[in-house]
Amino acid sequence: MSEFTLWDIVYNLALAARWTVLLSLTAFVLGGGVGLLLLMARTAGNPWAMRLVRGYVELFQGTPLLMQLFIVFFGLPLIGIDVSPWVAAMLGLTLFTSAFLTEIWRGCVESIGFGQWEASASLGMNFRQQMRYIILPQALRIAVPPTVGFSVQVVKGTAVASIIGFVELTKAGTMITNATYAPFTVYGCVAVFYFLICYPLSLYARHLEGKLRHVAR
Repeated sequence: MSEFTLWDIVYNLALAARWTVLLSLTAFVLGGGVGLLLLMARTAGNPWAMRLVRGYVELFQGTPLLMQLFIVFFGLPLIGIDVSPWVAAMLGLTLFTSAFLTEIWRGCVESIGFGQWEASASLGMNFRQQMRYIILPQALRIAVPPTVGFSVQVVKGTAVASIIGFVELTKAGTMITNATYAPFTVYGCVAVFYFLICYPLSLYARHLEGKLRHVAR
């Protein structure tokens, strides 16, 4: 294991894990914001907006995340926009996340009975008011499990960013492996770190789902 001790491996992986968490959080928050805007456009009833959003979703769902990161990282410099691995990873994961969250949330919104739309319209509410006060609060309870479940996929998806040179958990594991020649130990620690990040998200999803179910009653 060269001059590296187990503590050295864990310490360096912990430093890299901070970037994994930061990238995941940034991509999820920005992707969620974009996804919410796309959801509003998708459900507003405008045929052109619906087609554009559908095309956007199908594009990012139908192509590999790795390919999307390559296009952002190597494609933007071709038009004169130089981006760092961090910016490319953040932008690529944000686009990827927004597409999936749009589709997840669209399914949740469409699961709300049409009678809710009719009742709110009879009260004189416009589309924005219907979504804000009637539809989205009900859809939230349905959306929690798949949304938090997808956040786990975002965390694991950050590993792909190592391909473009962004040093997160997986990239750091590769670099340490090259120095220590101890792949089993290093990648075993990497797996533990991913588990420690993802498992609390799953637990929180169960807690929040139970809490929202109790409130609904």
